[in-house]
Amino acid sequence: MEIKHENKDGLCTALVTGEMNIYHALDLKKGVVEALARHEPLQIDLSGATELDTTGLQLLLLAKREAEASGRAFSIVNASEAARAVIDLFSVGEYLNCSADHNR
Repeated sequence: MEIKHENKDGLCTALVTGEMNIYHALDLKKGVVEALARHEPLQIDLSGATELDTTGLQLLLLAKREAEASGRAFSIVNASEAARAVIDLFSVGEYLNCSADHNR
């Protein structure tokens, strides 16, 4: 699991690759906190997410809550099939501002 941050045109994009699960929860949280510290609108790109469990979903919910609490926009883009399946299962796509464009 890896999270890379890219800042471009006033937007922080966090690209997640690998498994977003309980086994990587501490690293995921660290990456999310680092992205939130950039004080820009946050976009999480899940195109490289190979797995998303409820722990990973909780971290996405945390990221949205914290971004919006500090007045910043939050969205998810390019959700992989694995990530989209969990997002759809829990019906949180709209809440997480998950774009309709995803890999299927």
